[in-house]
Amino acid sequence: MKLFTFKQFEIQQSKDVFRVGTDGVLLGALADVENASSILEVGTGTGLISLMLAQRNLQAEFLGLDINDAAAKLTQLNFENSPFQARLKNSHQDFKTFETEDRFDLIVSNPPYFEESGSEKDKIARQTVELNFMQLISKAAELLSEKGMFSVIIPVEAGEVFISIGKENKLHLNRKVSIRGIENAKAKRLILEFSSQVKEVNESDFIIEKSPRQYSDQYLELTKEFHVFK
Repeated sequence: MKLFTFKQFEIQQSKDVFRVGTDGVLLGALADVENASSILEVGTGTGLISLMLAQRNLQAEFLGLDINDAAAKLTQLNFENSPFQARLKNSHQDFKTFETEDRFDLIVSNPPYFEESGSEKDKIARQTVELNFMQLISKAAELLSEKGMFSVIIPVEAGEVFISIGKENKLHLNRKVSIRGIENAKAKRLILEFSSQVKEVNESDFIIEKSPRQYSDQYLELTKEFHVFK
């Protein structure tokens, strides 16, 4: 498949692994990575999100996990070919059974969110067959450091359920970014960030396009250090 070129790194893609997409780019650009020294990505796919975060935080150490062997191998390739390779590790593992004594300052994920269906297209990456919200949140709560953040991008329709499960696991919503595909449209995605600390929720809106196929100034500014715009 076509190589995806960013300013500081490249992403090899595969028909067997979920491709580079806007959701991953947004999470990689918006997740609060500033104060993190240890970062875990759950479900790396191509490795895009970790690579973007590594570009934004020049000190942090990264570990990526993916249950899909093809994705783990592709992530490894993209990590090794990047200028950040010394700080990036990845493993072919199931997050549900992942064991470590380490605790992470940031856990980040673009999780599967569709209910299981008959479709085989990107089944593990898109459908909750291997990892559902309860499993993801409870395990993340267990692995976060004392002041750690848990950051995800999910469909807006799943927001209330995700926040509720977070509370059940003593993770409190600290930040909410409502993402609109185009100006004046309804929000279609949420970036949610949680920690064990109760704080006033920082809420904001983000618009991807100001008109069809015309990126907003907000999106261009956010991604200017990553995208190669023609």
